[in-house]
Amino acid sequence: MNTLQDALLHGIAKGLDRLDVQMLLLHALGHSPHDRAWLIAHDSDALPPEVSTRWLALVQRRQAGEPVAYLLGEKEFAGLTLWVDARVLVPRPDTELLLEWALEALQTSDGTGPARLLDLGTGSGAIALAIATQRPDASISATDVSIDALTVAQSNALRLGLSVRFAQGSWLAAVPGERFHVIASNPPYIAEGDPHLLTLTHEPITALTAGGNGLNDIRCIVAHAPAALLPGGWLLLEHGHDQSTSVRELLLEQGFESVSSRTDLAGIERCSGGRWPGAR
Repeated sequence: MNTLQDALLHGIAKGLDRLDVQMLLLHALGHSPHDRAWLIAHDSDALPPEVSTRWLALVQRRQAGEPVAYLLGEKEFAGLTLWVDARVLVPRPDTELLLEWALEALQTSDGTGPARLLDLGTGSGAIALAIATQRPDASISATDVSIDALTVAQSNALRLGLSVRFAQGSWLAAVPGERFHVIASNPPYIAEGDPHLLTLTHEPITALTAGGNGLNDIRCIVAHAPAALLPGGWLLLEHGHDQSTSVRELLLEQGFESVSSRTDLAGIERCSGGRWPGAR
């Protein structure tokens, strides 16, 4: 490989997506992975030997299935650039649906003090930090059972200059005795043995799966959320493409009101939630 164009063609010949190839080559060159216009304008430039070495290593890792976000060390979510690595899940665009619903629910808080939101299982901090950006007046807490994940989330908060209180622990046990206007969570929900897990081997398995049918963690959250919600507070959950009916049933059985689901751009119900009884 003598030029940048040669490197691009090499990556594509290895079966990689063209956009992935462009982003990874820019990363190897020390440019922003989004500066594709520069790459197109300089495709005849010579490929320095040290860049070639980094580039080939990135191609090999991507061929092995490692997410592009891990290779770049960052991922865009709701307008934020978040640091990510193998300690946390890669934030997905689908989760912006949960973010939008949480922001709507915060607007209905009782006004007796700062709106209080809890992000359960925060991972990279995506939901909590995106809400902190749009609602700097709110009191935002975020938890994770993984100390490694919290380290990533705290690093993102510090770099972005956003105020979020982090706590370590399993679900609501991390914030004993506290109550919130909104609890939002994107918990593990993939069923054990699901074939999709074969494509996710580089991401932390404990953040992906939750029992035989994938509902163990959601069931736990629904059961304990009432004690952590203020009257009229909302519990909002992201879940699998075929789990909306089961999640709504869990919410109704627990006593939640106004239970409903929301669909993504493909028309798939991706989030379900309910309001805990009580006047605002």
